[in-house]
Amino acid sequence: MNTCSVMGIPFAAESLESLTSLALAHIKNGKQGYVVTPNAEIAYLAEKDAAFKETIASAAFVLPDGIGVIRAAKILGLPLTEKVAGFDFGKSLASEMAKEELRLFLLGAKPGIAEKAAEMLREEYPGLIIAGTADGYFKEDGEVLEKINAAKPHVVFACLGAPKQEYWMKKNIGKTQVNLMVGLGGSLDGYAGEVKRAPGLFIALGLEWLYRLLLQPKRLGRMLVIPKYLRMAKKLRKQEKKEGR
Repeated sequence: MNTCSVMGIPFAAESLESLTSLALAHIKNGKQGYVVTPNAEIAYLAEKDAAFKETIASAAFVLPDGIGVIRAAKILGLPLTEKVAGFDFGKSLASEMAKEELRLFLLGAKPGIAEKAAEMLREEYPGLIIAGTADGYFKEDGEVLEKINAAKPHVVFACLGAPKQEYWMKKNIGKTQVNLMVGLGGSLDGYAGEVKRAPGLFIALGLEWLYRLLLQPKRLGRMLVIPKYLRMAKKLRKQEKKEGR
């Protein structure tokens, strides 16, 4: 797999289709690992938290889920040009899993959402095996791990929000027989039809963040992290030029 290190985070420099194929190969080879999907907000948080950055860097796949990450790479003169949204990766993987009769477990969101997402994913991808579901309001890891192990899934979509889901996957992947855990934030709400994805034009123009902001103005504070992250990239690039790199 081709990777591109953006300020110490090894992002996958692959297409959605390629990453889906690589993930399937990972599963079929019986490997264990987890997938993280950092956008600029999460990458910025990682720059301020060494433990979180190490957790992200330890993932089997690090998807560049955000135009801010792509812009930072461009500032640094790095060949990372294609955003791969976790939402899209989850659906692409589910589609291929349906063909391979692989088992999927949905974890996260409010009570009832995972079940609704399961119904809609089964409808969209006939043959998809949803081995089990659990909401994200569990108090102890043991209870949900027991449920996962009983369901025997190949893949878990862990939708617990960052940084909780990243720490949770790293801590618990080895306590299961799961091949791949995928951190997908609020994707279950989207899969369940509770939250609408941005129209295609917004996505194509790299303005998905703007659409989400228009729907949820309270996200403004979080969005302001993006220019801070890009300033970090500019500062690093300036330093590299000064040092002749």
